[in-house]
Amino acid sequence: MQDWDPDLYRQFEAERTRPAHDLLAHIPATVIPQRISDLGCGPGNSTQLLRQRFPDAQLVGIDTSRAMLLSAQQRLPDCTFLEADISQWQPTEPQDLIYANASLQWLTDHQQLFPYLFSQLAANGILAVQMPDNLDEPSHRAMREVAENGPWQQTLQEAGVARAKVLTANQYYDLLAPHAEHVDIWRTTYYHPMPSAQAIVDWLRATGLRPFLEPLSESMRLDFLQDYLTIIDAAYPQQVDGRRLLAFPRLFIVARARK
Repeated sequence: MQDWDPDLYRQFEAERTRPAHDLLAHIPATVIPQRISDLGCGPGNSTQLLRQRFPDAQLVGIDTSRAMLLSAQQRLPDCTFLEADISQWQPTEPQDLIYANASLQWLTDHQQLFPYLFSQLAANGILAVQMPDNLDEPSHRAMREVAENGPWQQTLQEAGVARAKVLTANQYYDLLAPHAEHVDIWRTTYYHPMPSAQAIVDWLRATGLRPFLEPLSESMRLDFLQDYLTIIDAAYPQQVDGRRLLAFPRLFIVARARK
């Protein structure tokens, strides 16, 4: 798969960063971590929030995308950024805060992943996670619908499973509670006013649509996007001001290790 496009991702950076703000706000003010890992740091928008709140921490951003890491390093030259796969990542020291904003949904086997990440915490450390929980929203149902009804059907047979469906809140609680001092889980649906149906498509081209677009030729990609835009235009009707409301559910987890 081609590398991620930081410029395309940053087109809606304010909207993408808002959940990162909300996740960070649920980390208690009494917590002052010395060692922080930002898993799936992207272009550094979430890392910047962490740096602003914890200016003295040893802060490391992890991502598989070289383009994203380069963008993050330019943005935050005083932080360390490493190319690594989260599923195989192991810090050299136990971490006081492991922060993962909109990254873990790209990994499978959460039954193993979450306890593993929690085991990398220091005593009293915190695992803070935010994941999009929107696979059943019209935006993502439309991806699968277009994939199943075009000349690309065979090519895109596996595209729909590239991203894991997140578990339920109950399941995540049961994975972490036996090892945790406290587990806080909540779900929030953001409603983003978008200027047009095309803007919704542009948002998703940077993330959710990637597994569907990357295997296609350029001409097929354009046809896929046109078919997708037609469904999106109908699924998200205009509001009174001409904008479209993009509903975007997200699941949040903040779990604290025992002392």
